[in-house]
Amino acid sequence: MKKSARAAKRNSPKKKGGGTKAGKPDAPPSRLIDSQIKAMPDWRGETLARIRSLIRDADPDVVEELKWRGVPVWSHAGIICTGETYKKVVKTTFAKGAALKDPKGLFNSSLEGNTRRAIDFHEGAKIDDTAFKALIREAVALNTAAKRPGRKA
Repeated sequence: MKKSARAAKRNSPKKKGGGTKAGKPDAPPSRLIDSQIKAMPDWRGETLARIRSLIRDADPDVVEELKWRGVPVWSHAGIICTGETYKKVVKTTFAKGAALKDPKGLFNSSLEGNTRRAIDFHEGAKIDDTAFKALIREAVALNTAAKRPGRKA
């Protein structure tokens, strides 16, 4: 009796080492994010580094990951936000941004959706540190509230 290809793959020994899906060496996501920032020696790298610093200040327990072909993702009981770099903008997308209060009006992109909201940072833009950290803390509170026992997520 032959095993199906799926069963054979599922039961085969796991490869150790050798790298990630993209063939890059295994490394902690934080180091890979460091490398991404260093690879952008212009305003985009500086902006992403500043955003990352603010996120870490706002939530010392934040988990850094890379997803979707190398997009930095910050999580705490679920995704808080992502940090994407483009030619003319650094975009921070909040996974549950539509549910967050934004009294300072930081959200300026992806406003039409029912779930996500984003902040586009352009070259020379000033980041309101206090308001940005407040959004991070509120996103963490929303994620952790959804994970409490007896609550529906």
